[in-house]
Amino acid sequence: MERIHLPLPDPAKKPAALILGILFGFLLQKGGVTRYETIIGQLLLLDFTVLKVMLSAVLTGMLGIQILLRFNLVALHPKHGSFGSSVIGGLIFGLGFGLLGYCPGTAAGAAGQGSLDALFGGVGGMLLGAAFYSEIYHRIEPSVLRWGNFGDITLPELLRTSRWKVVTAVAALLAAVLAALSLAGL
Repeated sequence: MERIHLPLPDPAKKPAALILGILFGFLLQKGGVTRYETIIGQLLLLDFTVLKVMLSAVLTGMLGIQILLRFNLVALHPKHGSFGSSVIGGLIFGLGFGLLGYCPGTAAGAAGQGSLDALFGGVGGMLLGAAFYSEIYHRIEPSVLRWGNFGDITLPELLRTSRWKVVTAVAALLAAVLAALSLAGL
């Protein structure tokens, strides 16, 4: 089977992405979500810092993308999905998260602040996992990764409604969850 070689992006052409990545890592660190104790607290449902940061990021990103779409500054290119790929990805993510106590973003942030467990276990594990996946991809793509293929449909297309209706409903739900967490002191 032929290997697919994708060109690596030229960092000199994308300085904004590098700057935003560094800023994102800085904010993760300042928010405390790169700390092992914070992440374990989330997994034990004792500390909801990670959930609040993630919900805030989803809310901000979702609204930002919709505004950029409105002014034709970006275009969406959804990729097809399947239950097979979702289950496998979820199991791998959950196993790594449960064993190490970091997700990919927080592992990179923690490694950046000097946590050796995140550097060797998290970042090292991600690199080994990516290498392994690239080796087996051509064998599992036509079968396992296509089980329960649901195509490249988006939620608004599935619901047969406008993007703004879905965004408004999801934004209201996320804002309500964030407010409830704050009111409960979590």
